[in-house]
Amino acid sequence: MDTEKIVINTDGTGMQEALNAAEELGKSCNLSQKENLRLQLLTEELIGLLRGIAGSLAACFWVECEEKQFALHLESDVEMNLELRKQLIAASSSGKNTAAKGFMGKLREMVAVALLPQDQETAVQGDMAMGVLREENGSGRSTIRNPRAQAYAWSMKQYKSELKQNSKKDEKAAEAWDELEKSIVANLADEVSVSIVGSSVEITIFKTF
Repeated sequence: MDTEKIVINTDGTGMQEALNAAEELGKSCNLSQKENLRLQLLTEELIGLLRGIAGSLAACFWVECEEKQFALHLESDVEMNLELRKQLIAASSSGKNTAAKGFMGKLREMVAVALLPQDQETAVQGDMAMGVLREENGSGRSTIRNPRAQAYAWSMKQYKSELKQNSKKDEKAAEAWDELEKSIVANLADEVSVSIVGSSVEITIFKTF
């Protein structure tokens, strides 16, 4: 059982329609009032990621449900212009991006930086790089996929696992773990995945009630 795909803009257009659709689907899937409220919170947090990624843009939102297993999707095509690239590169290199606070702020920045064209010498850095999915290279060693390459993927489960391992010996990782524990999404969601192919990005939140 799925909702229809709803177009959402950074100016807020379509957001209420998306919230209503998620709520109705929750009712159809027999969620309790408390469970449906949590579904609404996850919907709001997911849509909120649009703000700050790249100025004004539109995205497609929909929810899938099988019994009480939910997948909330947000998909958009983001074209970086020269000014946006300069702003993102400056923020990434200086480490002074005030918008990148908390787990969701850092996730938003990670998506924005990963969308930079291949000719930019900017990669996802810091603790968020821990969640980048890894693949085996020719030498048999595990390497991080180049976020400026054709395909890129990130997993909250992977991020949590690696962050937990590093939090006892790394101060920044410990701070990031603290942010994670305070995050609504990190506490409510079972998984958050980010998939980027070229300029196309899809963020999915998974939750089983």
